[in-house]
Amino acid sequence: MLENQELRKAGLKVTLPRVKILQILESSQGRHMSAEDVYKALLDAQEDVGLATVYRVLTQFEGAGLVVRHNFDSGHSVFELATGEHHDHMVCMESGEIIEFMDEEIERRQKEIADKHGYEIVDHNLVLYVKPKQKS
Repeated sequence: MLENQELRKAGLKVTLPRVKILQILESSQGRHMSAEDVYKALLDAQEDVGLATVYRVLTQFEGAGLVVRHNFDSGHSVFELATGEHHDHMVCMESGEIIEFMDEEIERRQKEIADKHGYEIVDHNLVLYVKPKQKS
């Protein structure tokens, strides 16, 4: 099983809750899931995994580099699988939809600004909070 290999590579023991949670994250259409979303998906699949276990496993996955945690608004954490590929996010303030994007011009400008001030970017997180344009 691919999940077993991923867990072992991350230095985690293969347990049924870890495998099931990883499968939920891999199959999620929205890609960004809260612990509660994962828990509900497990319930829907008739999997007996408690909410506390979901929180614990997601924290372990984050520590092992399998997932990335985002706190987009009001401290509400969502998780996505760590792909190793950089991207930024837009969050719709009305619907809560999260849109991923990558823009070479924005990346270039950020590097130029850091260089201008004598710094090198080690990491960054760009989140744009948006709302639908009003129709005129």
